[in-house]
Amino acid sequence: MLGRGGHVALALMSLVLLLWREAAPIEVPQDPKILQDLKQPPTIVKQSVKDYIVDPRDNIIIECEAKGNPVPTFSWRRNGKFFNIGKDPRVTMRKRSGTLEIGFRSGGRPEDYEGEYQCFATNDLGVALSNKILLRVSKAPLWPKEVLEPVVVTEGTPLVLACNPPPGLPPPFTFWMNSAMTPIPQDKRVSMGLNGDLYFSNVLIKDAHTDYCCNARFLFTHTIQQKNPFTLKVLTSRKVAESTPTFLSPSGTESSKMVLRDEQLLLECIAAGLPTPTIKWFKKGGDLPGRKVKFDNYNKTLKIINVSEEDAGEYVCMANNHLGSIRHSIFVQVKAAPYWLDKPSNLVLAPEENGRLVCRANGNPKPIIEWLINGQPIESTPHSPSRQVLGDTILFRSVQMGSSAVYQCNASNQHGYLLANAFVSVLDMLPRMLGPKNQLIKVIVNNRTFLDCPFFGSPLPDLRWFKNGQGSGLDGGHYRVYINGTLEIKRARAEDEGTYTCVANSMLGKAENQVRLEVKEPTRIVRVPEHRSAVRGSLAHFDCKVKSDPSLPITVAWSKDDKPLSLGWRLRKDGESLLITNVNEGDEGTYTCTVKSEIDQDSASARLTVLEEASLNPSSALPPDRPDAPVELDLSDPTARSVRLTWIPENDHRSPVTEFLVQFEENRWEPGRWQNLSTYPGDLNSVILQLAPYANYQFRIIAINAVGQSQPSRPSPRYLSNGAAPDAIPRGLRGWGSKKDNMEITWEPLLNLERNGPNLHYSVWWRRNDLGEGWSNVTTVESKHVIHNTETYMPYEIKVQARNEFGQGPESNVVVGYSGEDKPTDAPTDLQVSKVDSTKANLHWKPVDLSSVQGEFKEYRLYYWRESSLVPGLVVSKEKKTKGFYSIVAEPSGILSDLVPFSKYKMFLVVANNRFEGPPSNTVDITTKEGVPDAPKFFRINRRTFDTIHLEWDKPLEPNGILIGYQLKYQTVNGSRVGRPQLETLPPNVTTFTLRMPDRSTRYKFYLSALTQVGSGEVYAEESPHFANEAYIDQVDIATQGWFIGLMCAIALIILILLIVCFIKRSRGGKYPVRDKKDLPLDPVDQKDQDGSFDYHSDEDNKPLQGSQTSLDGNVKESDDSLVDYGEGGDGQFNEDGSFIGQYTVKKDKDETEGNESSEATSPVNAIYSLA
Repeated sequence: MLGRGGHVALALMSLVLLLWREAAPIEVPQDPKILQDLKQPPTIVKQSVKDYIVDPRDNIIIECEAKGNPVPTFSWRRNGKFFNIGKDPRVTMRKRSGTLEIGFRSGGRPEDYEGEYQCFATNDLGVALSNKILLRVSKAPLWPKEVLEPVVVTEGTPLVLACNPPPGLPPPFTFWMNSAMTPIPQDKRVSMGLNGDLYFSNVLIKDAHTDYCCNARFLFTHTIQQKNPFTLKVLTSRKVAESTPTFLSPSGTESSKMVLRDEQLLLECIAAGLPTPTIKWFKKGGDLPGRKVKFDNYNKTLKIINVSEEDAGEYVCMANNHLGSIRHSIFVQVKAAPYWLDKPSNLVLAPEENGRLVCRANGNPKPIIEWLINGQPIESTPHSPSRQVLGDTILFRSVQMGSSAVYQCNASNQHGYLLANAFVSVLDMLPRMLGPKNQLIKVIVNNRTFLDCPFFGSPLPDLRWFKNGQGSGLDGGHYRVYINGTLEIKRARAEDEGTYTCVANSMLGKAENQVRLEVKEPTRIVRVPEHRSAVRGSLAHFDCKVKSDPSLPITVAWSKDDKPLSLGWRLRKDGESLLITNVNEGDEGTYTCTVKSEIDQDSASARLTVLEEASLNPSSALPPDRPDAPVELDLSDPTARSVRLTWIPENDHRSPVTEFLVQFEENRWEPGRWQNLSTYPGDLNSVILQLAPYANYQFRIIAINAVGQSQPSRPSPRYLSNGAAPDAIPRGLRGWGSKKDNMEITWEPLLNLERNGPNLHYSVWWRRNDLGEGWSNVTTVESKHVIHNTETYMPYEIKVQARNEFGQGPESNVVVGYSGEDKPTDAPTDLQVSKVDSTKANLHWKPVDLSSVQGEFKEYRLYYWRESSLVPGLVVSKEKKTKGFYSIVAEPSGILSDLVPFSKYKMFLVVANNRFEGPPSNTVDITTKEGVPDAPKFFRINRRTFDTIHLEWDKPLEPNGILIGYQLKYQTVNGSRVGRPQLETLPPNVTTFTLRMPDRSTRYKFYLSALTQVGSGEVYAEESPHFANEAYIDQVDIATQGWFIGLMCAIALIILILLIVCFIKRSRGGKYPVRDKKDLPLDPVDQKDQDGSFDYHSDEDNKPLQGSQTSLDGNVKESDDSLVDYGEGGDGQFNEDGSFIGQYTVKKDKDETEGNESSEATSPVNAIYSLA
């Protein structure tokens, strides 16, 4: 606990820092004029590393470089004492440098110069220190001679072959080989530990060898030393007893490990047992850091790079086989050598200014901060009233000239130290201008411009700008002054021309400079060249009229197709324009006029098209057309991979040929298919074609001009190229697992023209990426090879090579593939949900061990479904949905969105690789909060009468809460003008609304939304119909008018009168005997046909009808009004109901006077039918 005095000091320090006000430190510009006169304390710029190991065969060089003004001088201390370089003839110091060179040509031992060195750089303003450099000489001691007795073990028992390499500096790298210098095969059962020993979890008969050699490689001397070989004899037995796991390294049930921050943590567990145990790692109270952790040596070694404090804790390794398991706990402590939080930096102050140096470092244990001045402890130096030390901070108050010095901050704990130099330079310097004097700036009107005025002084001067030596300083409006002295004019105008003066003032004096500004008119092309078409041999003219500021000299240059144009007698400038005489085909192209002044430029382009020479009558000139196909194709100069193709161009039809397209067809792989080979400029007729080997080619050519392509030429003779080894590397090489215990290696087969020869096949190599084993290979004609019996999701290095009868092609790059994936074994745990609102929820869970994924980690996949709605009676779909979260952090989380408000959800989480999902996590229930409803299900204008509009809607499909009503807003619309909105609030059980219209031509726009306690939902907008409904309204209006009703009644009355007149006229005719026939009874026994239908004929059908007259000869006399006359033919016809059609059929072929003999008057109904 702090005493009373400690509390007072702490409070005083806080008060001083709170009230402290300091000037910003001065930044010295890197201007040669300033740096030449600037006095500066020394600064170390280069030094050797702290732990410096040197090769004894070379000279020793200890670096120390520094800068300062005056130039620093150098001295050294060795083991804390002054090192007199002049007394040792082997030691020299480089000129204008502190670097030491120690040579041994004249004898001496490098070991005599081992020790701790420190460099001091000194000038008149202070002393800077280097780090303390610990110099050690590399050592590669020989292996002690020893006689190794044969090692005899029983089959199935564990074994450790000790290496014990000699202690070198730096420590050697160890490895095991046999006498043939072949590495000892290592696997899950046999492997080398971190200490170099070779561990056998269980010994097999095949392990019996006489040449197990441990080798030590020393990096500095590049030598390898070999230990005497072990001879291993294995005793066999009929039955090898299985055993539970035991640890070979480390021993016991727990151990401890200390590691420094930012270093590498290596933990090892090697177990014995039969069958060979498997090793798994855990961390108590947390998860292994997935991004930083790596497992080596068949999972026996856990490696964490760049260790941090959170990596401390208890790590558990578990070894298990089917007989049992065993655990070992390793307690890891993370300490830290000092590291910077706030490294002190150089400070340049003017007299009477305040400043401070801050030196903050952290470490474990917390480092001790010690201040030095010019290499001496600050406590031993004379007291200065302008300096106050407050722990890790030094405050400077009202500094004075002559108090410049170099301060050292040393932060140290038991694991290391940090040393930083920071000088405090008190500088007084008159203001001075650093830019050129009386500079002239020209700017185009309305453009932004900057007037520079670099300056310096100590104390830092104030800078102001004046125009024409008058008025107050320029700042504000369209002027802006930057802290570096630059004046910005945002938009230059003619009145801004003049002389601008910048003045730098300080207590020591002032300095000034002038800048002249001229505002110019822009350079512009006011008459641009236009596209031209010229007949061959004629004149072409391109205009380019320029307007510019009279005081600015300009240059006008012409280019063709972006290349400078060479002018001569035929192409010449006419003022600023361009004349082309005697135009030919080579003149065709794009011509650009570029005009430049010293501050701006402008350009414009036009195209010249050259036409075929016209005939005597210019109007008969033909338009350009496609060229004719080339002829007489010839092949010559054959080589292994090329042949020369020559042809004769034909008529270009008044448009020059711009290029030739060469196509090929080969009949070995794709007969009959023409493919593009290459294009060539239109002025060539002989080219060398680059060919693929082992192909039977023929070629054709297409000429191309501005109009289009010619027809293809006739094919050339065939040319068979020689075969060769493949040039191409198979593309798309990948390795992946289709099953959990295999890996499929696939690639894209070579294209036909890449085969280069017959009998194409592929050589495939693969090996485990993490075992360092040799390559396995196979040869196949397919583009796929499957490796079986692999471990789940293991990395493999793979490569492929194409071969044919002529040789082998290049090997592909090595690609890493992976064997098949299996189902993840672990489930995410402790799935929790927080911050649930109406549509979103935050998820948190504890991740799985990435090794349990048994494949590439793809995502955490959330399954969720809507269990029910809190809205009474609303039926919901329980379809499961998924959402993926990619996260490998220690505390993963995610946001689930697009939830339906006012609902109950269930969800669980699984981890997924590329093929499988793992077991589910705990299931979580959540309830979303009430939200705003969806839009109504429908909203329409159901009908419209003369003065009312009827609206109808239905409740939303998703209310998202308890509906409390509807909000209807409407307003009149007339084109783009709208009226004042009206608002109606309706209860939830009302789904219709009637609006009375003041005017039949009024149109409305309606906005309807449902309401919950949260607010109004999505708006459904509709506008009242206009055209179709207006016609409907007109029809309804006419039908209700009195005049229309009267007209309809008059028409009905006229029709009735006409009917009565017709009836009266018809009633004057004779009677018909139809009634007599109708009244005849049927035969008592109804006759039926064979099919069961009634037959209405009887014997009475042959008798004359009653009321008819009989002739004298006894035959029946047909009445003048017989039914036959009223039927359609001689036979009577019946309706479906059996009634006689003729009863109501008007007689067609007799006069009306004959009909007067009828005995009965025609009925009104008959009269009506007779009108028809």
